[in-house]
Amino acid sequence: MKGFHFGPWPIRPNEIFFTSKLSIGLVNLKPIVPGHVLVVPRRIVLRFADLTSDEVSDMFLSAQAIGKVIEREYGGESLTITLQDGPKAGQTVPHVHVHVIPRKTGDWANNDDIYPEIDRKEKELAGELKAPKGVDNEERPPRTQEDMGREAEQLRKHFQQYEDIWN
Repeated sequence: MKGFHFGPWPIRPNEIFFTSKLSIGLVNLKPIVPGHVLVVPRRIVLRFADLTSDEVSDMFLSAQAIGKVIEREYGGESLTITLQDGPKAGQTVPHVHVHVIPRKTGDWANNDDIYPEIDRKEKELAGELKAPKGVDNEERPPRTQEDMGREAEQLRKHFQQYEDIWN
């Protein structure tokens, strides 16, 4: 299976660094810090309650494994692992996803200030995915496919993959 989506948008295999039976790990188009990645179920599901128990288990076991690598590779001291469930909670892409974000001392003056930043990046990401190619009205441009591909390739070697989607 090589056709992956994040909500309605296709995800290229070079953006994916992790595969499990029911989930994928992908690099972020607009990370709030280096190492901010996403874990999504392979099946497009809008809300957390609509996941099967196997999908919930797989997604969070995947987030746990990914978090260990992200924390080590990006010099984190802790992790923020978060899921915004539904539009009123800040979810802007209609596909359940878990943010895995490495944290360091002093990265935000107030620890909870990360949550408005996640909300802002979610909105930017949704706008970027909907915008025509080459159009970016946000303060920070999205990363290039090349940059995301390099990051995913570096992370990929740290995981045993469920399937080889890259060949």
